[in-house]
Amino acid sequence: MKLKLKFVLTLLVGLIVQFSYAQEKTVTGTVIDEQGIPLPGVNVILQGTTTGTQTDFDGNYSIRAVEGQTLEFSYVGYQRIQREVGPEDTINITLMEDASQLEEVVVVGYGTQSKRKLTDNISKLTSEDISEIPTPSIQNAISGKAAGVQVSQINGKVEGGVNIRIRGVASIGAGSEPLYVLDGVPLINNNESNNGAPTNPLLTLSSNEIESIDILKDASAAAVYGSRGANGVVIITTKRGKQGKGRFALNYSSGISTPTNTREWLNTEEYIELFTEAAVNSFGEEDGRDYIEGIFDFLAGDTDWRNNPVNTDWQDLAFQTGYTTDADVSVSGGDEKTSYFFSGAYNNTTGIITGNELERFTARTNVSHRFSDRFLAGLNIAYSRTEIDRIANDNAFVNPVQAIAQPSMSPAYLDNGDPNPNTLYANFLLYDKHAFYITNIRRVTGKAFAEYSFFPSLKFNTDFGYDLYYQTEDNYEGRLAPFQSTNGQGYASSVGTESYVSSNYFTYSDIFGDIHNLDVVAGMEYNLTNRRFQSVTGIEFPTDDFQTIGSAAEITAGNQTLTGNRFLSYFARATYSLMDRYLFKASIRHDGSSRFGRNQQFGTFSSLAAGWIISEEAFLRDNETLSFLKLRASWGQTGNANIGDFASRGLFGGISYNQRPGIAPTQAENSLLTWESVDQMNFGVDLGFLNDRITAEVDYYIKESDGLLFNVPLPGTSGQPNIFRNVGVMENRGIEFAINTKNVVRDNFTWSTNFNLAQNENEVISLPNNGADIITGRNILREGEPISAFYLIEYAGVDPQNGDALYYTNVDDGSGNLSRETTNNPNDARRVVSGRPFPLWIGGLTNTMNFGGFDFSFTFQGEWGVDIYNGGGIYQSANADYFDNQSRDQLRRWQNPGDITDVPQARLFGANGVVNSTRYLQEADFIRLRNITLGYSLPDQTVSSLGLERFRVYFTGFNLLTFTDYEGYDPEARSDAGSGPGVDFYSAPAAKTFSVGVNINF
Repeated sequence: MKLKLKFVLTLLVGLIVQFSYAQEKTVTGTVIDEQGIPLPGVNVILQGTTTGTQTDFDGNYSIRAVEGQTLEFSYVGYQRIQREVGPEDTINITLMEDASQLEEVVVVGYGTQSKRKLTDNISKLTSEDISEIPTPSIQNAISGKAAGVQVSQINGKVEGGVNIRIRGVASIGAGSEPLYVLDGVPLINNNESNNGAPTNPLLTLSSNEIESIDILKDASAAAVYGSRGANGVVIITTKRGKQGKGRFALNYSSGISTPTNTREWLNTEEYIELFTEAAVNSFGEEDGRDYIEGIFDFLAGDTDWRNNPVNTDWQDLAFQTGYTTDADVSVSGGDEKTSYFFSGAYNNTTGIITGNELERFTARTNVSHRFSDRFLAGLNIAYSRTEIDRIANDNAFVNPVQAIAQPSMSPAYLDNGDPNPNTLYANFLLYDKHAFYITNIRRVTGKAFAEYSFFPSLKFNTDFGYDLYYQTEDNYEGRLAPFQSTNGQGYASSVGTESYVSSNYFTYSDIFGDIHNLDVVAGMEYNLTNRRFQSVTGIEFPTDDFQTIGSAAEITAGNQTLTGNRFLSYFARATYSLMDRYLFKASIRHDGSSRFGRNQQFGTFSSLAAGWIISEEAFLRDNETLSFLKLRASWGQTGNANIGDFASRGLFGGISYNQRPGIAPTQAENSLLTWESVDQMNFGVDLGFLNDRITAEVDYYIKESDGLLFNVPLPGTSGQPNIFRNVGVMENRGIEFAINTKNVVRDNFTWSTNFNLAQNENEVISLPNNGADIITGRNILREGEPISAFYLIEYAGVDPQNGDALYYTNVDDGSGNLSRETTNNPNDARRVVSGRPFPLWIGGLTNTMNFGGFDFSFTFQGEWGVDIYNGGGIYQSANADYFDNQSRDQLRRWQNPGDITDVPQARLFGANGVVNSTRYLQEADFIRLRNITLGYSLPDQTVSSLGLERFRVYFTGFNLLTFTDYEGYDPEARSDAGSGPGVDFYSAPAAKTFSVGVNINF
C-alpha cells in the first residue's frame, strides 16, 4: 500500500512538472522609442524571478515565460512598463521618455552640467531649433530663439557679415563678437575680406553637423574662458553616433529667394517733371529749362526722351530671383565601445543681388572608441570649401544697389546689347560683365581627445585642437570695366591662419553621504595662433582672356605680413550641491596673452554663484501648482582681448627714402596695455508650474566694462597718430524674460510655445581727457549717453511760406534749456544726441505644433527702441538737389506758399535740406516672421513597408513678413563699408526665401 502511494505521488508530481513545461514558451519582440528608433540594452525582467535579458543592438529580445506571468521593461530615462504574457508569442513595446528622470544637460566649458542645478544664465538650442532654415549662416538660425541675444545680418549679400550681441555692446574699441567654441576648440573668427565689405567667417560651418548650441550669457558661466569671455561665449557641439544599429539620414531642399522689400523710385515722366521744376527754381524759367534739357539729352543718350522716353527699372536690374539648394547626408551608429558619425553637406545659393553667389561643401567625421573601462579616445575632424562670387561694398559705385541712383531715362544697354557706359554713375552691369571678385575659403577644424579614468570619481582629459582658416581672393577688372584706365588690373591675395589648442584637465565628481555632490574641474590650456598674409597687384594685361597676375606686364603693389599671438591659461571650477537643493559654484582662470604690454600680460578672472531650489523644501515639495522654483545669483569677471596681435608693442616698419631702404617707427608702445575687464552681476529665478507644463526664467543683470580698449589720438609732435590705451567705463543693465509652455499634450496633438523678451540699457560712464566727447561722423561717445549715439542737427520741417528747410538752433538759453527757435541755415544749428543705434528691446516668439503626421512651427523676432540713419538720403531723398533718381516721396515737395509738407522746395544744387540731420534718422522698430515650417511624415506602417524609418516632406520660409515703419529697404540692414554704427547706405535688404524639402531616414 505504501509502495502504491509513493508511486502515485511521484506520478502526480511528474505530471505537474510536465504540464508546467508544456505551458512555458519563448516570447520575443522589439523595444523602440517614440520616434520608432530601436533601443538597445533595455532590461527585460520576468517579474518575481531572477530571470531576465536585454535587448540587442536592433532592440530585439527573447525570453522564456509562462502565460499569466508579467514582463517588466526598464531603461534609463524612460518610463517603466509592465506587460502580462498572454497567448501571443510576440510583445512589442514602445517606451516613453520620463520627464521626471530626464534633466536637460548644458555644455558649460570643459564639461557639462544639469540645467536643473545650473546657477548661471545659459540658453540652449538643439539641432531641431536650427535645422531646415534656408540660410548659409548658422548665426541667422539662432535669431529670436534666445533671450538677450541679438542676431543681425549686415545686409542681403550671401556672404554678409553677421553681428551677434549678447546682452548689449560691451566694448568701444575692441571687438564685440562672442567667443565661438567648436567641440572645445576656440574658433578663428577674423574678417579677412579685402574688398571693403566684411564676410562671415562662420559660413564654413553647416547646420546639419550641429547637435546643440549653448550660449553662455552671464560672467559666471563665461568666466572659465577668462580674457576672451567678455562678449559671451557660444559653444557649438557637433553630432555624435549613438549606440544602436547604423542609421542613414538624408535631407534635401530647394528654394527661391526675393528681396524682403523694394522701394518706389521716380519713373522717367516724374523725373523730368521734378528736375525741370528744380532747375527753374534755381536758375529761372528760361535758363533753368535750357540747362536741365541739356542734362536730359546726356542722360538719355541716343534715345528720344521728349517723345518716346526710356523707362529703365534700375532696381529690377540690381535685384534678381535667388535660388538655394541644400543637401546633406549622414551615417551614424555605434556599440558599447565605438561610436561614429560621418556627414557631408552641399549648399548652393544664388543671392538676390545680381552677381552674388555662394557654393559650399562640408564633410565631417566624429569617431570615439572605448579601449577599456578606463580609457576612451577619439577624433573629430571637418573640412569645408566655400567659394563666393562677390560684389563691391555698399560705398562703391559699382555695387548693384547703387544703380537706383541712375535716372530711369538712361538706358541700361546699348542697341548692340552691351551695357551702356555713358550713365550718370558707373554702370554696375559693365563691372558684372568685365570683372569679378572671387573669394575661396578652405577650413579644417579638428580635435583629438583622450580620457582616462583613474577611478569612477576622477578622470583626466587631454585634447589637442586645430583650426586652419585659409582664404584666397582673386579680383580682375578688364579694360572695359568702370574706372579702368589700363588694359586690365588684377589683384590676388592669400591669408592662412592656424590655431593650435592644447587642453589638459582633471575632473573630480563624487557624492558623499547621499546629500553632498561635488564636481571639480582643474587644468591648463595653451593656444598658439599664426597668421600669414600676402598680396600682389598687377596691371596691363595682353587681353581680358588672361586674368591671372602672371600675365600682368607690370607689378604695381605687393604686401606681406606675418603675425601671431599666444594664450597660456590655468583654470579651475567647482560646483557643489547640498541635498540637491542648495547650489554653489566658483571658478577662476589665470590668463596670459602676448597681445598685451609686457608688464600686464597676465590677469586673473573669477566668479561666484549660488542657487536655491526652493521647490525641494518640504513646504513646497508636493505643491500641485508650483512644481519648480529656483533662485540664483552670480557675480563674475571676464575680459576682452579682441584687438590686434601687436597693439601694445612699439613697432617699426621698412620705408623707402629716395629709393634707399630704411626703418621708421609705425606704432607707439604701451607696456601697460591690458584686457578690458567686465564685471557682471546676475540675479535670476526659474519657475515651473503644473508639473512643468509652464516654465519660465527671469533675469536681471548689471554689466560694467572697465579699462575700455581705445585707440587714443596723440599730439602731432609725437610722430605717431594714436596709441591703444585702457580708458573709460561703460555699463549695460537689463532684464530678460523667457517662458515655455506646453499648451496641449495629447496622443495625436501637441502644441508648445516659447516666448522671450529682453531689455538692455547701455550707458557710457566715463571717457578719457576729463570726459571729453569723442565724435566720429554722425555718432558720439558722451558720458551719460548710449554708446555711439546719433549726434545730428535737428530737422524742423519746411517753412510753409517759402519752402526752406528749417532746423532747430538748440542753443543753450543760459538756464540749461535748449532753444527751439528755427533757422534755415544749418550752420546756425547745434548738434544734439538724437537716437540710439542699438535696440532697447529684443524678443522672439516660437510656436511648435504636431498633429497626426503633420508638424508646424513658426518664429517671430522683433526689435524696438532703435534708430537707423539713411546715409544715402542726402542723395536719394534730396528734393532734386542733384541728378540722382529720387524716392517717390519727394513728389510731395513744397510748391506754393501755404503748403504744409516735410519735403522742402526742389532746388537743383540748392542744398535745401540735404545736410546730415534728423531728417534722415528714422525709428527702425520691426517685427519679422523669421521662420515658418510645415512638414508631413508618412505613417509608420507605410514607412516600414518601404524599408525606411522616416519619410518627411516639408515647406519652410525665411523672412517672409516684416512689419515696420522704416521707409528704407530693411530695418536690419546696415552699411558694410564702415559708415558708422546704425547707418544704412545703399544696403541691400535681407532675402525672403521659400523652400521645399524632404527628410529620409533608414
